[in-house]
Amino acid sequence: MEKIKNIAVIYGGSSSEREVSLQSGEGVFNALNQLGYQAELIDYNDLNDFEILKKNDLVFIALHGFEGEGGKFQAKLDSLGIRYTGSKYQACKNTWDKHICKTILQQNNINTPTWKLHESLVQYIDMPRSSLNFVNVFLKPCRDGSSVDIFKIEDNKSFIEAIGKSSNPNRAFITEECITGKEFTVTIIGDQCFPAIEIITGNEFYDYEAKYISDDTGLIEANLMPHEQKEINQIAINAYTALNCYGWARVDILQDKDGVFYVLEINTVPGMTSHSCVPKSGKFLGLQYNDVVNKIINESV
Repeated sequence: MEKIKNIAVIYGGSSSEREVSLQSGEGVFNALNQLGYQAELIDYNDLNDFEILKKNDLVFIALHGFEGEGGKFQAKLDSLGIRYTGSKYQACKNTWDKHICKTILQQNNINTPTWKLHESLVQYIDMPRSSLNFVNVFLKPCRDGSSVDIFKIEDNKSFIEAIGKSSNPNRAFITEECITGKEFTVTIIGDQCFPAIEIITGNEFYDYEAKYISDDTGLIEANLMPHEQKEINQIAINAYTALNCYGWARVDILQDKDGVFYVLEINTVPGMTSHSCVPKSGKFLGLQYNDVVNKIINESV
């Protein structure tokens, strides 16, 4: 295979994760230049002709949200014979949809919190509170990321309030069992699990502010027993394999008070910002940000 020289970094877009994607793309672009690649940075919003990407040896997808993680962009690149980082169309499509992802995990005997699909929340607005039954669950958009429009629901009152706060309640959501315990994330690049990270936040949960804004969020190397480390890595690999992921991904996992692990979701285009878990986990292996970027490229071609 010929040497990779010219790389286009696709970032930005129009999703709710645009600002995060801008940070990821700029970080990757700077790393590529420092690594000696010929790199160009392209905002997806300005990409009117996909054919222009053919002049590059590789497209590095730093595009978060439905445009970069929903699978259609990958399908378009495949149709043009353009190589790119990360998973193929079907894996992206399946991991982007929380209901489909969790269904596949369940079919493969991989623990995931119980959930229920709601095609829209609008139907609940005028229903009598007494007819609702939403207690101790998370409300999540079926297809969105970066903890956008995620709410912790304690009772029917907070459920109705969450609908009012949602940017778009007339779309599919899931309600998911709220499991109390520790939150971890495992980066996989190629077939290697990076050290698991435990996420420490003073917020009620690991929301958008905790992920990308707060300097108080702790991303520490998980202090797990050897058998727990082995188990969480195997669960992450099992989830990655079940969803047919490729190149790289990040698997988010909960551990309840009894030590049982549950897969929350799989991210096929993880964040690469200064606050992000992937470069942080690389540091635990002695890898710098640029090393992680280079490894992603090497495992994607």
